[in-house]
Amino acid sequence: MTSSELWTRATADRYDAEEHEMSSGAVLGPTLDFLTELAGDGRALEFAIGTGRVGVPLRERGVPVVGIELSEHMAAVLRRKIDEDTLPVTVGDMATTTVPGKFTLVYLVYNTITNLLTQDEQVECFRNAARHLAPGGRFVIELGVPALRFLPPGQVAVPFDVSERHLGFDTFDLVEQILVSHHLTRDGDDGRYRRSSSRHRYAWPAELDLMARMAELELELRVADWDRAPFTQDSAKHISVWRKPA
Repeated sequence: MTSSELWTRATADRYDAEEHEMSSGAVLGPTLDFLTELAGDGRALEFAIGTGRVGVPLRERGVPVVGIELSEHMAAVLRRKIDEDTLPVTVGDMATTTVPGKFTLVYLVYNTITNLLTQDEQVECFRNAARHLAPGGRFVIELGVPALRFLPPGQVAVPFDVSERHLGFDTFDLVEQILVSHHLTRDGDDGRYRRSSSRHRYAWPAELDLMARMAELELELRVADWDRAPFTQDSAKHISVWRKPA
């Protein structure tokens, strides 16, 4: 068991509804195109597959997908969408859990590596990816760039969403390299908001590159989004691809 916080049944049951925009064609289309190309004729392994937002439609495109998921509740939601024979899922953590066989693609999307709250665990996640990759295979991570440039002296919080039904902001512990995402979500039309929060260990692209080197993976590509826009100093996130030498 890693330091990742577990998703509860209630959180898992409402996850898809709250993340419906992330499941739209505009978001998923480029994501699936990118991953399908890298998977080629091989198999794909998704770390922290969750409710199958990416894994299920990727399987529907013809890519054999296997998943690892820490939360039994998230995996149960996925299982309502697709059967075990079509998309196998192993309940376990992405830093140490292994599944049979080799893969041309291992991927970890939507900032999920930050669920591992220590550097050691994030290093082990890279090593676990390398362990599952066939020679020439790729490990892909989608991760936001820490928004520390928006922190003036004395400020500890940065808003990331201010909308009619949701208020979200991150607070930063610069010593421990931990951010806490705070959410105020409007559940109905009675004016009531539900409060929740989650902890994450943020990491810079250069730190991830060092983790990759420790796992004997080589940086092949870094872009700003799934459409392969150039990654610059102003990019809010990155898609990074590391390759296992053939």
